[in-house]
Amino acid sequence: MVQITAQMVNDLRQKTGVGMMECKKALVACNGDLEASIEHLRKSGIAKAAKKAGRSANQGKFVVASKGKVTVLVEVLCETDFVAKTSDFIAFAQATADKALNQFTEDGDISCKLAELVSEDLKALIGKLGENMHVRRALRWSSDGAIGTYLHTGVPYGTMVEVCGACTPELLNSICLHVCASSPSFVSPADVPAEFIAKEKEIAAAQPELQGKPAAMLEGILKGKLNKIFKEICLMSQPWIDDEKSTLAAVAPQIKVKRFVRWLVGEELPGEAAPSEE
Repeated sequence: MVQITAQMVNDLRQKTGVGMMECKKALVACNGDLEASIEHLRKSGIAKAAKKAGRSANQGKFVVASKGKVTVLVEVLCETDFVAKTSDFIAFAQATADKALNQFTEDGDISCKLAELVSEDLKALIGKLGENMHVRRALRWSSDGAIGTYLHTGVPYGTMVEVCGACTPELLNSICLHVCASSPSFVSPADVPAEFIAKEKEIAAAQPELQGKPAAMLEGILKGKLNKIFKEICLMSQPWIDDEKSTLAAVAPQIKVKRFVRWLVGEELPGEAAPSEE
């Protein structure tokens, strides 16, 4: 018998909008065959919502909820921007974020567990609004420091940042805005993986104008090129949003950014196929 993995269950859930447990049962019954499992769910009458399953859902919104030292960021997707702006969809998204805040205790990614928790409510909403929808991503962070969020309403970006050290609400908001605008990949140069640095040095050293340079000179040139890259990809080294001649490291040396995320609604994720239009 084929082993049913969490990824297989999640793939079926994304395609059908059906709850995780029902998806797992269908995969077991169909020996792991994804297409057969979709048909099984349709035949069983579970998935009125599954009739929408083949359609792309890459619109939607981010919602946040916060209480005490805990904050959640949740992404809920639908097919059209029109539905994303309806009161029913907005109310469901906010209720989902509130459940993420109040009904879980773990820190980190709770996407699958939250999707299962609200699956019945989601199926009812799909039936009412007539579009494919799903809860795609959910993070629940707890912190002894401070957590800030920023939701950009034009192009729908969502950012969440955790910091420790003396940080005013105004500064934390600016950091969230900076993350949204500047799209850093790492907090500081110390967080950049060694393999990334090695590859960049290899690429730079192979440039024709650097061939034959003395070793000491070449090392200095490569260091300068890396520092330029760090100014592009590291939050603490990027030109600061409130003063492009400075950096966050210079503006607020007393704080430490522990982690951050920057999401775009419906963006392609690593290992995930780009959404198709039908």
